[in-house]
Amino acid sequence: MFSLARSSAASRVTSRAFSTTSTRADMAKLTLIGRLTRQPEVRRTKNDKEFVSYSVATSEYDTRASTPEEPRFRSTFHNVFSFNPNTNNYLRSMQKGDLVYVEAGFELREPDPNAEPTSPQGQRQIFLRHESIRTISKSARAREEGAEDEQGIEDQ
Repeated sequence: MFSLARSSAASRVTSRAFSTTSTRADMAKLTLIGRLTRQPEVRRTKNDKEFVSYSVATSEYDTRASTPEEPRFRSTFHNVFSFNPNTNNYLRSMQKGDLVYVEAGFELREPDPNAEPTSPQGQRQIFLRHESIRTISKSARAREEGAEDEQGIEDQ
């Protein structure tokens, strides 16, 4: 009697575990693990909407380097844009050098045919829209400042 109830409950769970419907079937995502190259910057769109831009540097081991003088790691810099006001407040507290895990939507923008080919608008661009960010570790400077703050609290 109980085995029948268990098997029917199990079949219900497995049938709901995966859904084939999606709100966005044409989605591209990028996951980055790297360091913030600068303090996140608050900016405004042409329509006066606030957004935050930040840059993340990622590195990969360069197997082509043949001599010790050549760099063994090659860095790539990624500019990410956040338009969410709640996230923007959190991003303002982050420091240059923080090691972060970032998930961003990826969009390839084709060049404007009327723009000069050497201008940014005349070239293909990658647009990264911020979705989430997690701090893996704070920068050395932020850790030192935190230690100084803790010492100041203990002394008082």
